[in-house]
Amino acid sequence: MSKLLQLHDFGAPGAASFEQLRTAATGCSSKGGAGKSSCGSAAGPNDLPPEIWEKVKNHPCYSEQAHHHFARMHVAVAPACNIQCNYCNRKYDCANESRPGVVSEKLTPEQAARKVVAVASTIPQMTVLGIAGPGDALANPAKTFKTFELVAEAAPDIKLCLSTNGLMLPDYVEQIAAMNVDHVTITINMVDPEVGAKIYPWIFYDHRRITGVEASTILSERQLLGLEMLVARGILVKVNSVMIPGINDEHLVEVNKAVKSRGAFLHNIMPLISEAEHGTAFGLSGQRGPTAQELKALQDACEGEMNMMRHCRQCRADAVGLLGEDRSAEFTTEKVMAMDVTYDLEGRQAYQAKVEAERDAIAAAKQRELATLADETATIKIQVAIATKGGGVINEHFGHAHEFQIYEVSTAGAKFVGHRRVDLYCEGGYASDAGIEPILKALNDCTAVLVAKIGMCPKDSLAGAGIEAVESYAFEYIEQSVIAYFKDYLERVGKSEIRHVARGDATIRQGAFIEA
Repeated sequence: MSKLLQLHDFGAPGAASFEQLRTAATGCSSKGGAGKSSCGSAAGPNDLPPEIWEKVKNHPCYSEQAHHHFARMHVAVAPACNIQCNYCNRKYDCANESRPGVVSEKLTPEQAARKVVAVASTIPQMTVLGIAGPGDALANPAKTFKTFELVAEAAPDIKLCLSTNGLMLPDYVEQIAAMNVDHVTITINMVDPEVGAKIYPWIFYDHRRITGVEASTILSERQLLGLEMLVARGILVKVNSVMIPGINDEHLVEVNKAVKSRGAFLHNIMPLISEAEHGTAFGLSGQRGPTAQELKALQDACEGEMNMMRHCRQCRADAVGLLGEDRSAEFTTEKVMAMDVTYDLEGRQAYQAKVEAERDAIAAAKQRELATLADETATIKIQVAIATKGGGVINEHFGHAHEFQIYEVSTAGAKFVGHRRVDLYCEGGYASDAGIEPILKALNDCTAVLVAKIGMCPKDSLAGAGIEAVESYAFEYIEQSVIAYFKDYLERVGKSEIRHVARGDATIRQGAFIEA
């Protein structure tokens, strides 16, 4: 137990030990390695204690399965921030862009609560309310907690979630627990203040602005203390880390070990968004973001210690809808105030029960398909891209896809490893020859792309780049189809009909502009 943790009282004499509370909160082995392989974002109902499964089963950020089916929303009630990050600029906004800190409207708690009810009444699969800015939730505690109070009263089935840089977290853990906030995300980019000084120019703490290593020391200590305090109270913690090549990329392995040892449930390593047009310090200095395979290699290395979240979309601070979509334009303050809203709790529960039945069907189909690979001994691994609108189904036209979900598949099964955001190939019914090039770069490490439909021109372009476009699994379940495609691929390799070729790297366009 750390010295920081010893400074705080986590319960009365005879209460459960910190290790017992930590293990119960994470639901995972404390030692990592093979013992944790079924915990975290890919876990199912048989992998976690019932009380933990209830918290994550329909939370799209904490469960990779859930992100195909359930929606979240963020409300922008927290404009102020108490630290400066070299990768952040909250002054820029484009309605068609997705990145943290971006909002179109700032809301009062009362406006936010009404918006939550309106969204939940329109989108019955919306299960989670998050406060993630555009500043820091705990740099605006009165607005944050007032919003939670109003939402809990109006929509009691909505899960409450907040994101924070962690500087003020230890001061508000008791209030977080008292308000039944079961999920907290902390952004932790370093545990070495020398590294932190390259990421954070300053923090504002104890009524003064602090810079350099001193600032990063205070921030790191407060983050780790807050993490320990949350876990001791049974609150699930996801840690976000931004991968910044040449600054903290190698160091994030140490961050991973530090947060796992303190009981974090999930670690989300995200690529730096560094386009110069966003006006961040890193963007203006030319700091690059990681490539797809650099990010995957780091995530794979850290997965030996704990489970990784690989389906993060680095959402806007006012995002609404499934991960990978944004319906916030449908719920502006003006539109929400004009809506006649009736909160139908029973209707929402009935709809979500249907979603759960569909999830069960998807899981069963995956297992049946996986059983057909039981006798395979091939060591081949490939990546397959999927065009989907959600629901765990291949249901998107290639030309209409603004992102592709990426699965790594082997004889062990299909594993979600990330997504690639792209600009649309088709807009207004027209396709651009130049529009295919960025997509080819984004999918360059993939062997195939499974789509609902695709035209001959892009299909030929993909084939020229060594990527097979496949329509035969249209409107089928994703993981079942990926495994079926892989089985067919192995058969064709075995018959020398095709030759297995190792693919190259790919680009990540986290900062790409997307259709709303």
